[in-house]
Amino acid sequence: MSSAIYWLAIRFYGLAAHVVSVFDPKAKLFVKGRQGLLAHIKYALINERRPRIWMHCASLGEFEQGRPLLEEMRRRYPHYAFVLTFFSPSGYEARKTYSGADYVFYLPLDGPNNATQFIKTVQPHLALFVKYELWYFYLSRLAAQNIPAILISAIFREDQPFFKWYGRLHRRMLHSFSHIFVQNEESVQMLGKAGVTNVTRAGDTRFDRVVEASQANTPIAIAQAYCKGAKMLVAGSTWPDDEDFLQKLMQILPAQWKLILVPHEIDESHIHDIETKFEGLCVKWSTWHDHSSARVLIVDKIGLLLQLYSYADVAWVGGAFNRDGVHNVLEAAIWGRPVAFGPVYDKFLEAKELIAVGGGVTIDTPEAFKHQLLNWKKDQYSYAYACKAARDYVLSKAGATKAIIGHLEAKKLLSVS
Repeated sequence: MSSAIYWLAIRFYGLAAHVVSVFDPKAKLFVKGRQGLLAHIKYALINERRPRIWMHCASLGEFEQGRPLLEEMRRRYPHYAFVLTFFSPSGYEARKTYSGADYVFYLPLDGPNNATQFIKTVQPHLALFVKYELWYFYLSRLAAQNIPAILISAIFREDQPFFKWYGRLHRRMLHSFSHIFVQNEESVQMLGKAGVTNVTRAGDTRFDRVVEASQANTPIAIAQAYCKGAKMLVAGSTWPDDEDFLQKLMQILPAQWKLILVPHEIDESHIHDIETKFEGLCVKWSTWHDHSSARVLIVDKIGLLLQLYSYADVAWVGGAFNRDGVHNVLEAAIWGRPVAFGPVYDKFLEAKELIAVGGGVTIDTPEAFKHQLLNWKKDQYSYAYACKAARDYVLSKAGATKAIIGHLEAKKLLSVS
């Protein structure tokens, strides 16, 4: 792919977003959030005199990977101003008031003019990209101005465009980075074949995030009251396929089992659909008032999932009945709970490794999950082993944030004052 074709594709994407925004709420936010965006960023930074560090995340999942690094740098280097950008509305809208950054913006769509103006306005001392949110014109402008660009928590596979015959432009993006931190050895080898050698295997910063968050856990009154005396299944980041699965599961589980369901999307129509599926069994978080007899608690509020996993006897992580695959299994595993999910997890190293150590299982039918739950209840040794394996796995993988900051300091990319 040439840079001209890439640019045309980005412009077409922008035009398509405008068309879709007429009937799609997310697309509407995507378009509205970028109206007058460069002028808004310029005005927001007009009186900012501190040197700036810019971190870009595609969405909320990538933010959780970048967050430990961002917050640790802010603790160590408070004289910097930290600029955080998102590509998607699901990331920006959830974290636009995030206090761990000084400024939070949408990222203007990639293009020669937008990239030039954005970098001229932000003037980053250092740019950090999370996982594989790569934009050609932004990276080429950073490289042209000798602004260090770092990619963190990346993971590469043979089927990605970087390693295909048509992936020359993608490989050029990789070569624009000053350094790339990857999650596993396979990624190091894949990049080496593409001629990229400025690579360090540091691991995944999400492990640091969940470890830190678990240490700051505080009780949640509604959850405590609801879970008292029951066997608890906490299902997080669920999609409709997960919810259909769980609805069938609750019909065949013993009555002592309750479900806390935390959907990936909490818009009104989706919550209504879930209520319909669990009609007569459920209560919403927002309307809960001592409904301890309800078997399903639907959480229609964001920001609670990681802590709610601590109330589980067993956790279910959604997404693995869909093409994109399972969501974040680490948020559940850190609490020392067995983690179950559907069959689509092959692109997620942590899910595969969690199964390998005995802390996770993949399940494809409600009947199979019922059997697994009842077996864990009966065989306490097996259950305790799965609990310990899950938590030990997460703790063993922590440390990526420290490794990345150590490199940045050694290369003198972060100044004391």
